[in-house]
Formats: sequence, C-alpha cells, structure tokens
Amino acid sequence: MKAEQLSVFLENRAGRLAEVTHTLAEAGVNIRALSLADTSDFGILRLIVCDPELAKQALKEKGFTLGRTSVVAVEVPDRPGGLDSVLQLVSTHDINVEYMYAFLQREKGGAILIFRFDKVDQAIELLREHKFTILPPDEICAF
Repeated sequence: MKAEQLSVFLENRAGRLAEVTHTLAEAGVNIRALSLADTSDFGILRLIVCDPELAKQALKEKGFTLGRTSVVAVEVPDRPGGLDSVLQLVSTHDINVEYMYAFLQREKGGAILIFRFDKVDQAIELLREHKFTILPPDEICAF
C-alpha cells in the first residue's frame, strides 16, 4: 500500500519553515515524519501527515506550492541491520531508492522507513513477498 507524501517548496529564508508548521498546527494537522532538503535558493519539505487533504488545503490557502508523491512506509525492527535488510533486498532486484527518511515508534520497538522507490509497485510486491510490513496511511498515524 502506498502512502501519500506532501512536498512543500520553500524559499530558503528565515521563518519560512515556521510558516508551514504554524499553518498545519492551526489546521490541526499532525506531522508524523518530515525531511527537509535545501539548496542556496529553495528547499523541499517532505511531509507525512495524518490528514493530507486538510494539510493540502490549509497550505494552498497560505500560498504554498505543493506536490504529492506516492511513498512506501516499511516497518523494521529498531536494531542493527534493520535498514540494511530492506536495502539489500531492493538493490538485488534493481530497485533504486530515490530518497528515504525514518521515524521511531517506541511503543512497538521498531522504526518506520519512508521510501521513494523508482519502481514503487515492484518494491511493494517484493517487500511483501519477503514478509516486510508495509503500513497503510491510517496505521502511520496510529502510533
């Protein structure tokens, strides 16, 4: 199952990131995971949120430029080799990881890895065949 990621394009200037977080806080949108990449002129804030439609609406109303991307949330044990087990599997099947980020779920003792694969459907099928847990969007926010 694919999860939805929002990408927010930001000018690289003081306070712009705070505008995003304030907008989402005011709308009551919980951020579950994020990644920020930047250049000298702009940044891309990638977000996994609990209500993507509400987040999208609130951010667009404030003039932010958004993109939507399908990503895969994979649950792995929080121990040495957890990430490597996924990467070894996909690399041997010629699936590229375009980018990734992670967050911990302390209650279950695991980590959630958010992947953008070049072959999303093939990656999901392969991971399921090898008994990895792919989290649907509603479960990402259940922690």
